[in-house]
Amino acid sequence: MNAKIGRNEICGCGSGKKYKKCCGRPEMVPLPADREVPAAPDMPSLLGLLQRGRYEELELTLRPLLATRRESGALWTLLGAALHGQGKDAIEALEAAAHLLPEDPQAQTNLGNALRARGRLGEAADRHRRALALNASYAEAHNNLGSVLKDLGQFEAAAASYRQAIALKPEFALAHHNLGIALRSLGRPDEAIGRHRRALSLAPDFADAHAQLGSALRDLGLQEEAAASYRRALVMDPTHAEALLHIGDALLSLGRAEAAATHYRRLLELAPNFAEVHCNLGNALRDLGQPAAAADSYRRALELRPDYAELHNNLGNALLDLGLFEEAAESYGRALERNPDSAKAHSNLGSVLRELGRLEEAAASLTRARELDPGSADILTNLATVQRLLGEADAAEANLRRALKLDPGAVAALIACADLAADRGAFDEAESLYREASAQAPDSAPAWAGIVATRKMTPADAPWMAQAESLAEQRRRPRDEVSLRFAMGKYSDDVGDYERAFTNYHRANELVKTYRPPHDRRQLSDTFEFVRQLYDAAWIERARARTPIERRPIFVVGMPRSGTSLAEQILASHPAVFGAGELSFWKVASLHVGAASVASGPNADLTESFAAEYGRVLAALAPEHRHVVDKMPANFAHLGMIHAALPDARIIHMQRNPIDTCLSIYFQNFHVAHSYANDLDDLAHYYDEYRRLMSHWRSVLPSDAILELPYEALVAEPELWSRRMVEFVGLPWDDSCLRFHSTQRTVRTFSKWQVRQQISASSVQRWRRYAAHVGPLLRLSTGSAAG
Repeated sequence: MNAKIGRNEICGCGSGKKYKKCCGRPEMVPLPADREVPAAPDMPSLLGLLQRGRYEELELTLRPLLATRRESGALWTLLGAALHGQGKDAIEALEAAAHLLPEDPQAQTNLGNALRARGRLGEAADRHRRALALNASYAEAHNNLGSVLKDLGQFEAAAASYRQAIALKPEFALAHHNLGIALRSLGRPDEAIGRHRRALSLAPDFADAHAQLGSALRDLGLQEEAAASYRRALVMDPTHAEALLHIGDALLSLGRAEAAATHYRRLLELAPNFAEVHCNLGNALRDLGQPAAAADSYRRALELRPDYAELHNNLGNALLDLGLFEEAAESYGRALERNPDSAKAHSNLGSVLRELGRLEEAAASLTRARELDPGSADILTNLATVQRLLGEADAAEANLRRALKLDPGAVAALIACADLAADRGAFDEAESLYREASAQAPDSAPAWAGIVATRKMTPADAPWMAQAESLAEQRRRPRDEVSLRFAMGKYSDDVGDYERAFTNYHRANELVKTYRPPHDRRQLSDTFEFVRQLYDAAWIERARARTPIERRPIFVVGMPRSGTSLAEQILASHPAVFGAGELSFWKVASLHVGAASVASGPNADLTESFAAEYGRVLAALAPEHRHVVDKMPANFAHLGMIHAALPDARIIHMQRNPIDTCLSIYFQNFHVAHSYANDLDDLAHYYDEYRRLMSHWRSVLPSDAILELPYEALVAEPELWSRRMVEFVGLPWDDSCLRFHSTQRTVRTFSKWQVRQQISASSVQRWRRYAAHVGPLLRLSTGSAAG
């Protein structure tokens, strides 16, 4: 070889390539000026350096030798090994070796391995085939070709190559291991397990084989055995990334989220830019009831993989847990932008739209999810839940039947069937379904907790309480324990064990605080002050709608748990009245009206348009009834706008002893929108603000627009006050209003059981049973609504 050939001239070896691309590569790395060029050692000395792992010394020894012995394929081969051992790019050295040793199968397959590492899979396969053409009995080349074919997704061909290697070399542990990987990719994990175990019988310290055995065991659902295999891999190699990742996955599937998170964090110390691990850590944190930390992990993963649809979906789940519904909907939307056919993202978007009260949109998203995945019992169950809230009980029941046909043991579907039964007052059927669900899944907190809502518990139900306590003491997600603690509180209250009841209710509320944003008292005060300032008498007069709607809405408002469901049930028992339940219409309308009023003042056309739209909503719900009850308690915040839009509407304001009211709220597992519900001080503050706002409405609305109805008076004299309500809404008396507990209709509030019972005074002054615990509420008794 002529060392004086220019780098851009054609190489003299006959390859047709430029010298710099052929025998002139790779460029020599000069030795440091103060280092002597070593004398040319013999080949055994060079091999000794390689075998002892002294790769840098080997490279420094080889480079000056190759400056004068460029034709030596053996030296280029050794340089390739030295570079590879240091994690450097060895491909040019191995190309030189393969070119100089065209009849050497090892040189060809070494180059094939380097090409595979660079992702040049077609060229890599050609090199391994060239090696096999030179030596068909070369087991290592068969194994290496198999690995390239596996990377190309040609798993059957890969398996055939691995089998050839094993036939030639039965004790070839790596080939057995690789065959196991190919078989698992072909969906044959049971065969894969056998191959990995054979590899480990030949090489017990083979960390990769332990890890891949674990993955095959996971495929068969053998999570504990899989975790054990991953642990053995980590004993052999504590930094084994795949083992750390998958033992975390296995532990997570076993419900051991804290241990899983520990393994994910260890792996991130080794590989901080591993997006999948950040994602899985987020999943573990979410299972641990830490949605804020989970969201941070998902966001970090998205920094690394912004187009990964699944990550946007997972972030949406964490935001949903945090009650950040609008942000969650945006995340699900981004997931769908990247993968429009994701049934999971459509289903999740449906769930958050349900939380936002956008039920029609939720139904549309869930219908699309069902089209994409018609075999999903979960999606059908979620769709049925939305249909239930839309009042489409028949459609909901039909979808739940389909879900149970797909999965007869679907616990969520059984619970949803129980909820439907309870809504229509079939409490025996509901209890039976909750018990069936708990039999299918003995550790299902929602199933076990649901039983308590179907009736009043008695000391004979002590086995229920024992099982509930056992479930609550298990390590479980905070949300699951919350549902159990509220149920245990009700059981204890039912049987008269009030100390035990409060202990469980307090525990439930404190747990809720761990995964929901704190209540913002300042924001609440500012919001209600804004309402008082905006909706004054002048605004109401200027915004008053001129055209009345055909229907006569009846609004029942007040604090939650103040008797609004009872008032609605009495009115809805009248043959001329339809009870529509809690409609979120005016909450949504208030956002538009408020913004428009700030921008340009009162607008009668706008309020009239909302009145007309509301009339259409009522007509769709109750086409045969002129009088329709909307018993959304929180409409107390929108009475100025409601009266302006619907001057003829009747408003019934339920009032109950404030301490009883707040304590009853504290004893229920309310939606995240009721952020004040989990703390007695927050409840007292909220009640004060509610009371101030109602005082404002009394001062700006006509005196005959609102009927003030004391709950305690209604309980004491039900006929007197029922007649007042009926007269107030402009209807003749009907005795069916006194038989309200027998009225067959759907009720979806916490009071669904109580409103189907005879009126009882047992809830009056209920707070006195808990007098030792209600200190922050006592100051409320000095207000106008005290009882």
